Amino acid sequence: MTTWTFDEPTREALCAFLEARGIAPGAMVIAPIGDGHSNLTFRIDIEGRAVVLRRPPPPPLPPGSNDVLREAGFLAAVGGAGLPVPEVLATGETGAVFDVPFYVMGMIDGVVLTETRKAPLDEAAAAPAMAEALVAAMAQLHAIDWTRTTLAAKARPEAFNLRHFRIFRRMVDDGAGGVLPPYARIAAWLEANVPEPSGATIIHNDLRLGNVMWAPQAPARIAAILDWELATVGDPLLDLAYLVCSAPREGATHTPVQDLSAALIAPGTPEPAALVARYFALSGRAPADIAWYQVMVLFKLATLYRYSRLAGHDPYFVEEHEDRFLAEAAFYCRD
Repeated sequence: MTTWTFDEPTREALCAFLEARGIAPGAMVIAPIGDGHSNLTFRIDIEGRAVVLRRPPPPPLPPGSNDVLREAGFLAAVGGAGLPVPEVLATGETGAVFDVPFYVMGMIDGVVLTETRKAPLDEAAAAPAMAEALVAAMAQLHAIDWTRTTLAAKARPEAFNLRHFRIFRRMVDDGAGGVLPPYARIAAWLEANVPEPSGATIIHNDLRLGNVMWAPQAPARIAAILDWELATVGDPLLDLAYLVCSAPREGATHTPVQDLSAALIAPGTPEPAALVARYFALSGRAPADIAWYQVMVLFKLATLYRYSRLAGHDPYFVEEHEDRFLAEAAFYCRD
């Protein structure tokens, strides 16, 4: 977990910021939410009302990552189109309270699951329902007409797959125009097989079990989709591949993101191929091979974990994680 805490001057500045925007005056009780491996999230209780604050961890940060104001923009856009997400209450630029930007959103009652199931979704039958709900939410997200939202002005879906690959290839450049040895074979395969985008939709880019809040009563129902920091407008098959790559398979070796979705392991939970088929049925999109997108997702995760490991803020990130992602990526590479 990234270690960062509120000092007294920061607490006072935040209290003044919230009061000035009519959110909640009074004494605050602040507690971290989640593991803090990416953006930092805090619950703030103020005289009977709870809100949530999101801010980046201390720098250095991966290029283009942790843009919380951009994240807030996606929340506002998809929330306005009916997707279940928290309401954005306020945004703050660098210097407004912290030395980084941040935003404040409404608190939603629910439960977040990762490695294990817990009440009210502790029954084994809940896992298949959660998997189905994740696929249905993705199809709903991809059906939003992004051209009619505030995202249209800045979206660049053209040549998305090639640009996306090049962003993460640069992160493992060897300094001489090549790629670091553990990444070289997979990078070469990706570059040689870049597909034309299958279309352009809003994609979450991190839609997995641990980034969803479930309603506080059975049956399984998504109360909110969280963590939109990687969202963009791009190829929906990349989003689908991420969801599939984060789904653990019973009896198989798991990547770190699959470890964080182990609560989905139960009798009756659809296999990855069934999740893919269900997505195409719900979305109405033509079925397609997603192998390139799966390799891209795993390559990207390896590079991001490497960057975070080298930044040294969080002991969670270790070299073994990168190796596991790259081994899984090699499995999907097809000549």
